[in-house]
Amino acid sequence: MAAQIELPGIPAPEPKELAITPMSLMQMALETGKADQLQILQEMYFKDLARKAEVEFNLAMNAVQTELGRIAPDLDNKQTSSKYASYAALDRAIRPVYTRHGFSLSFDSGDSAEGTVVAYCYVSHQAGHTRKYQSPAMPLPVMGPQGKAVMTATHGTGAAMSYAMRYLLKFIFNIAIGEDDTDGNGPAMTGADVDALQEWIISIEDSSSFEELQQKFAEAYRANTNQTARDAIIAAKDKRKRVLLAKSKGGAA
Repeated sequence: MAAQIELPGIPAPEPKELAITPMSLMQMALETGKADQLQILQEMYFKDLARKAEVEFNLAMNAVQTELGRIAPDLDNKQTSSKYASYAALDRAIRPVYTRHGFSLSFDSGDSAEGTVVAYCYVSHQAGHTRKYQSPAMPLPVMGPQGKAVMTATHGTGAAMSYAMRYLLKFIFNIAIGEDDTDGNGPAMTGADVDALQEWIISIEDSSSFEELQQKFAEAYRANTNQTARDAIIAAKDKRKRVLLAKSKGGAA
């Protein structure tokens, strides 16, 4: 071993301490021949990597939600005077933000009860952590309230998946939509709700008697909790009532 040279007035360098990390412990196990401990040390190492990746994921998610604000709706339904944000509007607003912070999204569907679909979203971060999100079971908007077909099974499945993906985006990043605050008037309406409401209104307008009108109105009113929808149902009922009243005064059947 070479002798350590000490110079006058200059202290000898302190020996360097090795950083204790899972990787350094694995190296020590190999050097000392304790290979039986290698598997335990490997598990420690990968758990440490996973923990750090999850921390990075959470920090990035916090940064995304801090940056995102309320998103304005871009779709308007004249029948119910309601607005909502489409998937395209959500994507335009949030994709530049979440990709800048290292996130990527991928969607999939899973098993669900008959007449419904379930969507999954895998949110992956560049640090290595992935988190899975699941939508509620979304009913297929195939049949209206009176049993009339509003779209094919294929279109209904696509529409339900579109709703599920849209709401998953809102849930994952805690997004607020400008028109979602209904001011105490009940939950906001989805596209499927609008289609169903239109079927109720058509049914009310087809009523041939006051008794039938009253029955259909009561059913429609109970089936719709959104105040905007109820206002539309009341307006349809009053309109049909005036028509029936005019027919009765004129002697029409």
